[in-house]
Amino acid sequence: MQRTLFDKIWDSHVVREIEGGPSVVYIDRHLVHEVTSPQAFAGLDSRGLKVFRPQQTFATCDHNVPTLDQHLPIRDVLSRMQVETLAANAEKHGIHHFGLNNPNQGVVHVMGPEQGVTLPGQTIVCGDSHTSTHGAFGSIAFGIGTSEVEMVLATQCIMQPKPKKMLIEVNGTLGKGVTSKDIILYIISKITAGGGTGYFIEFAGSAIRSLSMEARMTLCNMSIEMGARGGMIAPDQTTFDYVQGRPYAPVGEAWDKALAYWKTLRTDEGAVFDRTCRYEAADIEPMITYGTNPGMGMKITGVVPDGSDLEGNDRKSFDKSLNYMGIQAGKPMLGMPVDYVFVGSCTNGRIEDFRMFASLVRGRKKAEGVTAWLVPGSKRVEKQAVAEGLTDILREAGFEFRQPGCSACLAMNEDKVPAGKYAVSTSNRNFEGRQGPGARTILASPLVAAAAAVTGRITDPREFL
Repeated sequence: MQRTLFDKIWDSHVVREIEGGPSVVYIDRHLVHEVTSPQAFAGLDSRGLKVFRPQQTFATCDHNVPTLDQHLPIRDVLSRMQVETLAANAEKHGIHHFGLNNPNQGVVHVMGPEQGVTLPGQTIVCGDSHTSTHGAFGSIAFGIGTSEVEMVLATQCIMQPKPKKMLIEVNGTLGKGVTSKDIILYIISKITAGGGTGYFIEFAGSAIRSLSMEARMTLCNMSIEMGARGGMIAPDQTTFDYVQGRPYAPVGEAWDKALAYWKTLRTDEGAVFDRTCRYEAADIEPMITYGTNPGMGMKITGVVPDGSDLEGNDRKSFDKSLNYMGIQAGKPMLGMPVDYVFVGSCTNGRIEDFRMFASLVRGRKKAEGVTAWLVPGSKRVEKQAVAEGLTDILREAGFEFRQPGCSACLAMNEDKVPAGKYAVSTSNRNFEGRQGPGARTILASPLVAAAAAVTGRITDPREFL
């Protein structure tokens, strides 16, 4: 029987099938952070339980941490309490903990791959929706709720219904200035923010295979923004080269054994998917969003749709979204003034993203009136940016390189975009108030963000390339 990559990993991790119900699935890696774990650990304590397999649980703080002066106590009382509670729970239960000022601390979905915690063929969960990021390594990775976090801590298993399977192929060669962020924004604009509901997606095709691991992580990170349970890419030599030598990656004979298994992790020819979508790389240009969900995306050179094909509640939602954004249908967005630029998050906070940004702003200056937050996804990214001289380029251009954290991806820390201000953001969501009450978010790639940062307006980055 021909099987998909998803089937191969899922089936090998099913502990028990519940007739007419979900499957009991074994979890290889459990990632936790300070926001969704306190109640789960408290639940264990109330039942007198310990973490069942602490060696498979990895914790870091990211959502609530400040991105300046991390050597000082966190000023926000609630944020400080959450970070301290995570540290106490990690010590009590003997789990790996990358706390604030640890040299390997970072955003959970940046830290995991960096450390080799994320490996092909695994099942990976975290109390965070963007756990789908780790699917870039050929793993089944998805976000879970707090009660499920407690379930995994207590049993190393989770109950889940098996999702349907979708194949998304992108073939051909990407054009100048087109990144993986543009690929995923393009796909979501076609499928819509709910078009992947009920599916687990496998991304394939020559354009996908050409991507670096960091670009693949960006792609899988946003798979849930089309409603999918997660996204994945079959591992290949690019994957193996990235993983080898990482702190928690296997070594010696264990590496050879793991590699032999990983090379079998591909969809069999003739395997059947429940849905298939195919796109040509040549059709994709730099993208931006104009509304309040990631499906409301357009080519940067295009005009805002007028919503004439929508009816009923869909049309009401469309009009409400444009009204919130203060954007007119039928108009281009090129040249529109922006107030903030944010580069970072688990979507685009890796070293490759800052290389892109620095390559465009080199020799230029930040535009007057633009506030820019450049936030590395981890301490390792921060250190590497310094070693490569990227921070010098940024400083000369008038930018400040901050310290690691989720930052302005979501309004859970000090980095909030003020009401009514426009932010070109490399993060993953443009919901109302996502970056601060009343903030207006325009999702984009690091190159589009860089072009906006030096011009103060929505600008096609290809003008600078």
